[in-house]
Amino acid sequence: MNNATIFVVVPAYNEARVLRQTVTPLVDAGYTVVVVDDGSRDGSAGTLDGLPVTVMRHAVNLGQGAAIETGMEYARQHGAEIVVHFDADGQHRWEQIPDFAAPIQRGEADVVLGSRFLREEDASRIPGLRRIVLRAATIVSGLLTGVWLTDTHTGFRALSRKALAAVRLTENGYAHATEVLALIRRHKLRYVEIPAAIDYTAYSRQKGQSLWNSFNILIDLLMEKLFR
Repeated sequence: MNNATIFVVVPAYNEARVLRQTVTPLVDAGYTVVVVDDGSRDGSAGTLDGLPVTVMRHAVNLGQGAAIETGMEYARQHGAEIVVHFDADGQHRWEQIPDFAAPIQRGEADVVLGSRFLREEDASRIPGLRRIVLRAATIVSGLLTGVWLTDTHTGFRALSRKALAAVRLTENGYAHATEVLALIRRHKLRYVEIPAAIDYTAYSRQKGQSLWNSFNILIDLLMEKLFR
């Protein structure tokens, strides 16, 4: 498969410091890169000037789920064979994308989900409190969707063309990760988990993502349960 048929969707919100650094290796590898600037106020999109990427912009900040759905809709309209969700902050390793694409290319899965808990060396990188919150989020997601995984919120996942047509996100926030699982079950999509090494960089820690986003995940999930 030509790498250009693999669309890498990168949702970005105020990531000007690292966005170009994150995107450049994806471009160099030949992937079709779709960056969705989710209402950034720091000129994030402008840091990509001169790179052969598609940049889409929300006028206001809508949330990570909304940004991913915008990118996926672009991929649907432009013939993507595989779509990969990839964080903008440098925590995901672009070298692992072939590992995510392989089960789809072999016809073994419709969705490939990254897990930090399949290998001890990956789990050991997770800050202690975040590890506890992520385990709790996995239980909540399992109860809500009936899909039980070792890790539900890496944000690193790949979808086949079939899954791309079926998975249409309506959850704008972090609860979109649980919505993905609910749609997997509803549409009887085949899925597999593979190990994912996540790098908790000094930059992401400085932004507070390693902990605050974890609590946001749980809050979104609980709100969804209470009010829907």
